[in-house]
Amino acid sequence: MKKRLQQIQKKAKEEIASASSWEMVDKLRIKYLARRGLIAQEMSQIGSLPEDERPEVGRLANEVRKQVSRLINEAKTRFPRKFRQVGPRIKGQIVKSKDITIPGKRPPQGHLHPITQITEEIIDVFSRLGFSVVEGPEVELEYYNFTALNIPRDHPSRDPYDTFYVKEDVLLRSHTSPVQIRVMEAAQPPIRVLIPGRTYRPDTVDATHHFMFHQIEGLMVDEDVSMADLKTVLSIFAREVFGFEVKTRFRPSFFPFTEPSADMDISCFLCKGKGCAVCGQTGWIEILGAGMVDPKVFEAVGYDTEKYTGFAFGLGVERVAMLKFGIDDIRLFFEDDLRFLRQF
Repeated sequence: MKKRLQQIQKKAKEEIASASSWEMVDKLRIKYLARRGLIAQEMSQIGSLPEDERPEVGRLANEVRKQVSRLINEAKTRFPRKFRQVGPRIKGQIVKSKDITIPGKRPPQGHLHPITQITEEIIDVFSRLGFSVVEGPEVELEYYNFTALNIPRDHPSRDPYDTFYVKEDVLLRSHTSPVQIRVMEAAQPPIRVLIPGRTYRPDTVDATHHFMFHQIEGLMVDEDVSMADLKTVLSIFAREVFGFEVKTRFRPSFFPFTEPSADMDISCFLCKGKGCAVCGQTGWIEILGAGMVDPKVFEAVGYDTEKYTGFAFGLGVERVAMLKFGIDDIRLFFEDDLRFLRQF
């Protein structure tokens, strides 16, 4: 083996000396020094030698490899590698176009989806009012989605035709309210949370309905929280999102988890309350539902109903986006049509 290594060294020296180009030198590098080159092949057989011969042969193989590597590096300095010029150069970079004065093409740049834009705008408003953002699971237990929210078993929303059930007591949440229960189970008042997320209902898809949509719900719990606090917070939200000229009004309503409950309307920001097609000629647009948290909900999470009060509200992000951007079909948000999305 020592003899073969010496022969390899001699042959490599002769071939490198007679090489006439950079490419030829590089081929010799691969021939002798590559992972499967001649020197590597010899070194792989050292393990088969008697133990007393291995150190000497190993040292010789390493020396041969170093010598051949040095010769190849020296030879490459004699033949600088040539690169094919494919166009004029600007600051050392090859330009394919012959006319270097032509402006470059700016790569397309994306932006936030309109639903995300509205969500972040609403979060920003309530963050400045002291609300923190909390998220929860979209696959939910029936207890959190209905029972703990004081929704009775015979309520229509618990029917399989109105809710996506995965199995008997597991479902796709139909609103983000279950997260309110999870937050109250995990923490004691004071609480101010905002809960954005996707929700699911088996609605027939049309211009105003979709089986998947986005909600944002809010919850505030503390001592002496009143309906006045609710109206103040939501009025600030309406002015920040729709403009400072917008007025608000609250109409009595009913929700199982709030009492008293109300629907909040805003004055039509398009016709300024005079009446138009958007507001149905009424001058008002319904925007969200809200109310004071029902004491039975507090009992479900172990809160002292004599000590704490609170309010909750919920709104559809798509509805806000449709009103603000003047969109008349909810399906446009989910079709991924760039002609639509680029407008925002």
